[in-house]
Amino acid sequence: MTTVRELADDALELIAAADPLNELLQGLPGTGDRLNDLSEAAERSIRDRACRIVETARRIEATGEDRITLGVVVQQAESVITRIDARLVEHTVHDIEVSPLGKLLDLLPSTRPSGAQQEQDFLARLAAIPQFLADAADRLRTGLAAGRVPIARRVRAAVAYLDAHLAAPEADPLHQVPLEAAAERDRLLAEVVRPAFAAYRDVLRTEVQDHGRPDERAGLCWLPDGAATYAALARMHTTTDRTPEELHRTGLELIAELAEEYAEIGSRVFGVSTAAEVQHRMRTDPALLWSNGPELLDAARTAIERAERAAPEWFGRLPALRCQVEPVPADRGPNASAAYYLPGPIDGSRPGTYYANTHLAEQRPRFLAEATAFHEAVPGHHVQITLAQELTGVPKIRQFAWVNSYMEGWGLYAERFADEAGWYTDDVARLGMLAMDSMRAARLVVDTGLHAFGWPRQQAVEYLRANAVMPEVEIQSEVDRYLEAPGQALSYMVGRLEIQRLRERAREALGAAFDLREFHDVVLGSGTLPLPVLDLVVADWTG
Repeated sequence: MTTVRELADDALELIAAADPLNELLQGLPGTGDRLNDLSEAAERSIRDRACRIVETARRIEATGEDRITLGVVVQQAESVITRIDARLVEHTVHDIEVSPLGKLLDLLPSTRPSGAQQEQDFLARLAAIPQFLADAADRLRTGLAAGRVPIARRVRAAVAYLDAHLAAPEADPLHQVPLEAAAERDRLLAEVVRPAFAAYRDVLRTEVQDHGRPDERAGLCWLPDGAATYAALARMHTTTDRTPEELHRTGLELIAELAEEYAEIGSRVFGVSTAAEVQHRMRTDPALLWSNGPELLDAARTAIERAERAAPEWFGRLPALRCQVEPVPADRGPNASAAYYLPGPIDGSRPGTYYANTHLAEQRPRFLAEATAFHEAVPGHHVQITLAQELTGVPKIRQFAWVNSYMEGWGLYAERFADEAGWYTDDVARLGMLAMDSMRAARLVVDTGLHAFGWPRQQAVEYLRANAVMPEVEIQSEVDRYLEAPGQALSYMVGRLEIQRLRERAREALGAAFDLREFHDVVLGSGTLPLPVLDLVVADWTG
């Protein structure tokens, strides 16, 4: 009979086979030499494995820690099935998380091989790139034949990106990965990798670009079975059964509620009385923009250091390794988000890193710096992910699971909690917190608008312009992100609302015995969890 731990190990192997470049798997033995096998035959095999894991899990009656583990196993295996069934690889060409370019030129360069074996693994990955890109091209052809065509503007962007990449070999992010075997790396890049990128670029230009769908029909609902695919992706990313219609409505309600906070805080900062006036000042006041990239980085480091000093008052569990801060690499800046976090490897050889985007820093607002740092680093992603990596005595899947609603929900909760704890330096920084809130609320509206209700791309852009305080450069990149990673943007606000709901339920259940520090330790103490499993963990704590 299969035990829960054996099934958990099977599920971890499944995750590694489905997505070996998963950021959380870095440093996991046996995964460092692989790229995704994008062939349909390989995906069918992985899907069959995932179905068997789910079927086996459904037959096991578990209690205690095993119940938690089993919940993670089922959700992770079902997520593999949903991703394969969505066939995003057949029409996604430029997103950082889904597309071949994102995998190879954003995620692979973020690895930092340490030792001879990891270097050989990295070289094996370079050698595998031609087959990976050939399979990616074949899947695009399959998508075209079935009517699952990519977005024309994203194909043009991918072609332009590859043209620039191929024209500047000295700036190749894969060339920047430090290796003792640098000569072999450079040989592979010149003789194997770059020709493969050129061939893939030619496929995009000659076979795909003229068949892309227009901006007016950019969402999933315009593709065969797109509405059902999007509903499934929404369930996967949120780990709830909330429908696109419910999520859209929630977003609209939250945007309306935030108007009161904007007016209240903004009246003290700008002396105006309405949310619209406050947001206008936030968008247009040049004094609220950075002077340069180093200034932006200094602000991020200062906010994180302040949070690190204060965190022990509010958290019993804190990671051993501090978070480091780096700029987004210059070649990736134009297509990267405003900031992101990359975990360190499981062996603890280096800490996680908060990357702040200094591209066009002079167009980026100052007021977002503190909320973003709290979200991405402390007490957000760095704390949550590193604590999961440091867990002992639990199956490894509890350390490596990727659950957007929990991870991004915790990051967004961290932004609001920092306000409760008094970590924001002034009302301008608190307006930044509101700006982040309104962006995440607007995501519920825009993501569902594009993919469930058929919004043209421009309608999404205009909604963000009117309801989210974002610079134009980020509005454009965010909408493109939502288009090629459908459903992912829903996870932030859904996760935060659920964590806040669980906190209030625990407070009511425990009364005077409720301790916020203990609540945080409970939420962070079992690894990365689907929201229904987190509900069970908190319920067990409150009795």
